Order: sequence, then structure tokens, then C-alpha cells
Amino acid sequence: MDEITDEDELRSLLGGAPVPAALRKERDRLHALDREWLAASPFCLVATADADGRCDVSPKGDPPGFVLVLDDRTIALPERPGNRRGDGLRNILRNPHVGLIFLLPGRGDTLRINGRARIVRDPDLLDRMAVRDRIPVLATVVEVEEVFHHCAKAFLRSELWDVGTWRPDAVTSRARIAHQLERPENSVAELERYYGPAYACRLY
Repeated sequence: MDEITDEDELRSLLGGAPVPAALRKERDRLHALDREWLAASPFCLVATADADGRCDVSPKGDPPGFVLVLDDRTIALPERPGNRRGDGLRNILRNPHVGLIFLLPGRGDTLRINGRARIVRDPDLLDRMAVRDRIPVLATVVEVEEVFHHCAKAFLRSELWDVGTWRPDAVTSRARIAHQLERPENSVAELERYYGPAYACRLY
């Protein structure tokens, strides 16, 4: 492969320096418009890396407004029941730097926040994050270092929100993937029941 290893060469291939607006949009604290976005967003991606730079990206989702804005430099995300691997959380213990992208269904632009994270279990904070009367056991608090809005080009190119392009049956079902790669001891029928309508009843 013809690998790029020099930043000047990279810049030339990208078309030169970033346009001034792309640099100006970066801020170190939340604006009222950022708060508005967080209050409406039901989903984000959290990127972490361990001490050796090995990366992980974890999806987080809840009802809109699930991320608490504590002040203009601090947000908090609840940790809901999952597979208990805790990859991102273990990374934060070793390396606090995180990157987050907040999405709004149907919108191509996104909100990006980079900062330093810590894992907390303050009861007063966790109580504020209850959903369906279920309180998370811990939360990730992020101190904002960079925040900016990102344009919609990736979503437009991918046609992500165009329902005419949606083909959820284009690949093997979740039950069959689990049977082949994760749970061969369970039958496909058992896994189809597990991942069926009742799955949504066990979210919290």
C-alpha cells in the first residue's frame, strides 16, 4: 500500500489547511445551542482508548435528554445494564480521554464533544438519571475540552436516514449471528425468542 506518513503530504492531499470556519467552530464549553441538542438527543457514540492506544467505541442510548448537563463544562452519562464487558469503562480507568458524537434521528449534522472522563457513583446524581424507576449503578462524567457541530456530508453520502435505503434483512439476523459466533449451545429458535419482542422489556 502507498502509505501516507507525513503530515504535510496528508495536508496537501486533503486540499490544504482547514477553512477558517472549521477552526472557529471549536469551543471549550457548552453553548445554549449545545444544551438544546443534548436535551433532544437519544443516542451517542463514546470513543475511548486504553493506555496503549487500543480503541473502543460504545453506543449509548436512552430517552431524549438522558445526558445531564451539570454546567457549561461538564456532562454526565448513565451506564445502563449491558453485557458487563465494560470495555470503555475499563479504558477510562487507564486513560481518561474520550470522544463523543451525539445524534438526532433524521438529522445529518452531529454534536461532537471531546474531554476527560471519570466514573462516579454519587447517589444524588444517579437518582436524576432514573428511567422506568431504574437507577443506573454508575455514571460517566465528562469534563468538556472541545465541543463543535459537525456537518451532514457523511449522513448524506450514506443516505442513512433515507428509509428507502433501509434493508435490515440484508445480513444475517442477530439470532443467527449469536448462534454462529457467540452462543452455539443455544438453538436459533431459542435465540430468536431471546432477541424477539420481549428483548425490549429487559432494557433496564
